[in-house]
Amino acid sequence: MAAPLNILVIDANRIRASIIEDGLRASGDCRITILDDTAGLMRRVVEIDPDVIVIDLENPNRDVLEHMLQVSRAVARPVAMFVDRTDRSSIEAAIEAGVAAYVVDGLKKERIRSVLDTAMMRFKAYDRLRRELDEARGELADRKTIERAKGILMKTRGIGEDQAYALLRKTAMNQGRRIAEIADNLVTAAGLLGGEEP
Repeated sequence: MAAPLNILVIDANRIRASIIEDGLRASGDCRITILDDTAGLMRRVVEIDPDVIVIDLENPNRDVLEHMLQVSRAVARPVAMFVDRTDRSSIEAAIEAGVAAYVVDGLKKERIRSVLDTAMMRFKAYDRLRRELDEARGELADRKTIERAKGILMKTRGIGEDQAYALLRKTAMNQGRRIAEIADNLVTAAGLLGGEEP
């Protein structure tokens, strides 16, 4: 059986927070923490360690909205934000901050869980894409380093490209390390010895 969803609700208005709480409790098993004070918010978010965060801003002014967006940027959790009114720049800022669901004038008890589910699914999809992109960037950087190391070996040893790669691979296997690590060490050493820019 899955653990109950740990949900953090940030809302200064206790009546509106109870609407969210009622909607969440009616939709299934969850642990709900409500914060109505944003003092020390980041520390409290870390302590609570929620699975998802719901932020409700009745009439957000620019400072409050920016503070909430900083929270959204800093935590690697899905964030659903409810606001009563908005403008284009606020929407753009929320999207840039990683808010997974931004709902304008839509705080209804019956909709809370579906908005939360959408936020969690969107966050997972975005997080998967971000990890894939980071992985692809890392692989590209590794390939560039390996190419530079092969070039250094070809030049200093007077060998061909295939031989240079075989030497890197053999060294990596002998040392139980990745080829990219060996290549990076070689490029760094060549830079220190004046043979190649690191």
